[in-house]
Amino acid sequence: ILYSKYVTAVHVFRYSPTLHTVKHNHYVAETEHFLSQYRCGPLLGSGGFGSVFSGQRLSDGLHVKNTHLNKAVLTALIRPRVSSDEINHIPMEIALLQQLSEDGGHPGVIRMLEWFEVEGRGFLLVMERPLHCQDLFDLITERGALSESLSLRFAIFHQVVAALQFIHSRGIVHMDIKDENIVVNMMTMDIKIIDFGSGALLKDGMYSEFQGNQNPCLQPPEWIASKSYKAVPLTVWSLGVLLFGMVCGDIPFENDDEIYKACPRFTRPVSTGEPQVLLNRSFLLQNHCGVQGHISPPTKIVQLFKTFPFLPTRMPVSDSLVPLLPA
Repeated sequence: ILYSKYVTAVHVFRYSPTLHTVKHNHYVAETEHFLSQYRCGPLLGSGGFGSVFSGQRLSDGLHVKNTHLNKAVLTALIRPRVSSDEINHIPMEIALLQQLSEDGGHPGVIRMLEWFEVEGRGFLLVMERPLHCQDLFDLITERGALSESLSLRFAIFHQVVAALQFIHSRGIVHMDIKDENIVVNMMTMDIKIIDFGSGALLKDGMYSEFQGNQNPCLQPPEWIASKSYKAVPLTVWSLGVLLFGMVCGDIPFENDDEIYKACPRFTRPVSTGEPQVLLNRSFLLQNHCGVQGHISPPTKIVQLFKTFPFLPTRMPVSDSLVPLLPA
């Protein structure tokens, strides 16, 4: 792969109560730098947005993933809030990953190590590539519902909630939480949330575009009802769908009516102590907050998670799931 020499700057929003703080990270990116730092391996996959290659950092042997974003199909671009004609738009995904990767990031969130612009073609993201990992979708597909180990299931779910707390605290919403975007280290059972291609800056208002899960059976009720939604209720809805899939090995809804009424279909019996009641409660609460709109979602959502008995008290869910937002 050939990269033209260029000089650019990474300008990324770092979360603050006003969402106006801008951090400047200046890079001189050129062909020689990438080739001197990384070895590019075989193709791992490709799609409409670009291609993914394996790779390795030469300095320490760290396994990486090189993702090429095709400029022709990029739509979610962001221009830093600085007055400079030399600053070009960069993909929202790069801005979000840079923000999440600062100060070492979070163990439950995939890290971006570097990024490069490929003149006329798009952008190259150098990501960490955890080994011995399988995404949660494949894990459930192969093993079925994770009923053989309650500790495994709830340990995974708790890690996802903790990672989302961190993501929200950085002023970001993932928008596409699902089993395919959670990878599990099969040696340690540690998880990482991946794929921020649908992500956005967190705000307290409504979103009118839905870039997340395109399966109509998994979309939140408020989107079906009004084509708009708020970030935190969407996140809780997605967590309910995720937990349902872990418990039952299937999706909870088959049509819009079931979604709107928040009536999940339990396709397998759940044993005593499993969270059928809590799953119903999660969907009903999110439905009431998102569709009816007359309950304060942040308070109710935090209280909901604090009452889930399978979230260990040694790792409590704090109010940081809902960061302070400007009025």
